[in-house]
Amino acid sequence: MGANKMSEVVFPSLIGQEWPVNKKPAFNNIIQKSPTNKRKALALTSYPLWTFKVSYAFLSDNGTQHDDIHTLMGFFLQRQGNFDDFLFNDQTDNFAQSQLIGVGDGAATHYQLARSYGGFIEPVFAVKGTPIITIEGVATTAFTVTSKGMVVFTTPPPLYSKIRATFGFYFRVAFTQPESEFNNFMQGLWENKSLEFETVK
Repeated sequence: MGANKMSEVVFPSLIGQEWPVNKKPAFNNIIQKSPTNKRKALALTSYPLWTFKVSYAFLSDNGTQHDDIHTLMGFFLQRQGNFDDFLFNDQTDNFAQSQLIGVGDGAATHYQLARSYGGFIEPVFAVKGTPIITIEGVATTAFTVTSKGMVVFTTPPPLYSKIRATFGFYFRVAFTQPESEFNNFMQGLWENKSLEFETVK
């Protein structure tokens, strides 16, 4: 099997999903303490690795290829476990409103989409549809968006102009394990108590 390429399939939304959904940001840092307890810290990453955990109390099984168990297990099988990536729609964090993505310098044409979460700015790489872009409050369509969420203008925005974007987005993720356990606890109903996936770049 050759190397995989980025997938555009979206993780299914099913009614049997339980609460809570666990969401964990983690940074890669090196922390050292001297014999006198002086602390030194080195940040190896600027942005966190997000890990999500979801569980399903029930997955319908009505013998068709379109019920919940076939949808979810089929999705896992198509990804070949943790081989392929996919897109996850986090219901609590999937939209940016008038987000500042840059200030024009009169020369640059490339600006990375980003979103703010409690004041923390993080780049966005998987965009839903076409964003609304404004330059100093005036909407423009003279741009394209790459598969990595980079806005490319046909001409450079003016010097000191504020560039803002309104858009929906996904998290690009992959399952953390090559296997997952689905339990048939009664006729016509299954469960999956732990599906875990994490962001990939």
